[in-house]
Amino acid sequence: MKRNYGYRRRKKGNPLLWVAVGAAVLLAVGGVVWAAMFLMNKEEEEGPEELLQAYMAHIPKQEYEAMYQMIRPEASGNISQEDFIKRNSAIYEGIEMENMEVEILAYDEEREAVRYTTSFDTAAGAVSFENEAVFQKGEEGYLLVWQDYLIFPELGPSDKVRVSSTKAERGQISDRNGRMLAGKGTASSVGLVPGRFEDREKEIQELAEILGMEPENIEKKLEAQWVKDDSFVPVKTIPKLKETDLFAENPDEETQEAIERDEKLRAIPGVMITDTEVREYPLGEAAAHLVGYVQNVTAEDLEEHAGEGYTADSVIGRSGLEGLYEKELKGQDGCRIYITDSEGNEKKQLAVLPVRHGQEIRVTIDSDLQKSVYEQLKEDQSCSVAMNPYTGEVLALVSTPSYDNNDFILGLSTEKWNALNENEGQPLYNRFRQVWCPGSTFKPITAAVGLESGDIDPAEDYGSEGLSWQKDSSWGSYFVTTLRLFEPVTLENALIYSDNIYFAKAALKIGAEKLGAGLTKLGFGQTLPFEIGMQTSQYSNTDTIETEVQLADSGYGQGQILINPLHMASVYTAFCNEGNMVKPYLLYEEKATAQYWIPEAMSKETAARVLDGITKAVNAPEAGGYAAHRDDVVLAGKTGTAELKESQSDTWGMELGWFTILTAEKTAERPILMVTMVEDVKGRGSSGYVVNKTAAVLEEWFGGEE
Repeated sequence: MKRNYGYRRRKKGNPLLWVAVGAAVLLAVGGVVWAAMFLMNKEEEEGPEELLQAYMAHIPKQEYEAMYQMIRPEASGNISQEDFIKRNSAIYEGIEMENMEVEILAYDEEREAVRYTTSFDTAAGAVSFENEAVFQKGEEGYLLVWQDYLIFPELGPSDKVRVSSTKAERGQISDRNGRMLAGKGTASSVGLVPGRFEDREKEIQELAEILGMEPENIEKKLEAQWVKDDSFVPVKTIPKLKETDLFAENPDEETQEAIERDEKLRAIPGVMITDTEVREYPLGEAAAHLVGYVQNVTAEDLEEHAGEGYTADSVIGRSGLEGLYEKELKGQDGCRIYITDSEGNEKKQLAVLPVRHGQEIRVTIDSDLQKSVYEQLKEDQSCSVAMNPYTGEVLALVSTPSYDNNDFILGLSTEKWNALNENEGQPLYNRFRQVWCPGSTFKPITAAVGLESGDIDPAEDYGSEGLSWQKDSSWGSYFVTTLRLFEPVTLENALIYSDNIYFAKAALKIGAEKLGAGLTKLGFGQTLPFEIGMQTSQYSNTDTIETEVQLADSGYGQGQILINPLHMASVYTAFCNEGNMVKPYLLYEEKATAQYWIPEAMSKETAARVLDGITKAVNAPEAGGYAAHRDDVVLAGKTGTAELKESQSDTWGMELGWFTILTAEKTAERPILMVTMVEDVKGRGSSGYVVNKTAAVLEEWFGGEE
């Protein structure tokens, strides 16, 4: 019979003992009735089988004293209770034993021996074995003859059970070319050797000031039980000072400060600086929102991820790719449990769990492009996405301002953490995951919906209305405004000159119902199928476009239109892929092939018509995107300026500058589609500011090597 933690009672026969417990006289009609005698049953003492089950049931509960009470010490080598508890607890708890099951196989009455099997889980996997327990009967009943082999059959009195662990290496995150985005790095561990102090209090105070720590926190580290005079006690991990920095002729301010700090540290008698391995992020601020960072696990993490192999000294991905691919990157620590003799020789391996290092995660990101975009926009509040419009490979995801994810590895000071949180630019805020008002970059989308519905005739001249227009007096004081006059007012020219009035009229022609349906077909209101969760794009705050003014504003990317920049990029892929919307993806594939998020999102004819219009919107000298045009590659795109204001008379509202651009031909050697949004461009050139920044990135992109 198999038992899990418990035991059973066994009875040999059922002898009866009658005991007189009293009498009572009851009056009844016709006579006197005597009370019945009560029967008492004296339970027979437990046998060896039951006692073994009971003994084993105490082990998982760590009830070692109760176990000791069940053994006969004089027959068990006269082991003391203290030594018994120490031996059992050290082994069972050291191997992390749990889920014990015991099955009785046989009982030899002559030898008073119980044959049984035991199985349980350990840190190195499952262990099971067959064993024998011998009992002796005395006046107090049966007691167990305990020997070390009851823990493991091969375990002798002088043997030890060893637990050896091998730490799994966290997997590296690499870009498309194999360059490290996150992986092994080296930092400097600043520590103290207590025996080298000359003036302990003074030197700890000096060290605390240099490292930005409190002296009492350093004292606590030195007071740990394991610390001896010759121990190296780590105090803080700091960036490693490279030899090239030490011998640089004109080091920058940050490097000079690091050199001076290093000199001050080495001048303190008790200080020692050693190399230590850390998680490193080579791109730092340029990819912090994308790559994320790891941190030491907390008690809450251990509870939430119980049974997943995390220990108190594990790290866990907190954000970005580190968090997204935590399971793949983490790996599994190895563990081996074995018995050694008194001389340290291995006798028997009991269980082994091979180490499984974390996987390498290779993504489609191009490090050079990622850095190039960041360098151009690092002083702005912005977001950018770049992808191959013909395969869906995402080449860059940038949010600015940013932070250095290496700081989370080395330890953020309270001062630096507060500075990040109180910064008006919100450097911790990931902008590329959000939705934004798109302005005129939305006009090609309106054009596509209208062409598909048949409500836009590309050859129709809407006529010049001047620089402001309203449908009729029912709009009150509200007018749609535009910046330039041109003729004829056709779809192509409206895209080139970015005419708000044309697209307001076009939206009214399409109608709220068909515009909403057309946008839904293009993914609005749907979850973007991408590894990183993006906020869902919308065309209204409610289920429908509710007023004519909202409908007109929606036509040129205002109203309540909000779109995620990666979604915007995906919609634009339909223009150069015969109407098919390409699905963006992040995990690298050796042979990149396009998968469609929304096949046949529009007809080939519609896609070609819009592509032709946005090609002219970059290459026509009068177009807003002309500053980005190139002679070596055909580009197509659209500028946009979204106004965020409370009313039409509001002159203080923020402007968002947009520019979306793509290689218009599949034969392009370095295909790219880039969407960039910059906040607060008012007075800085509006969307033209973004065009110039994008042009600088493209210059590096097309001038560089694959």
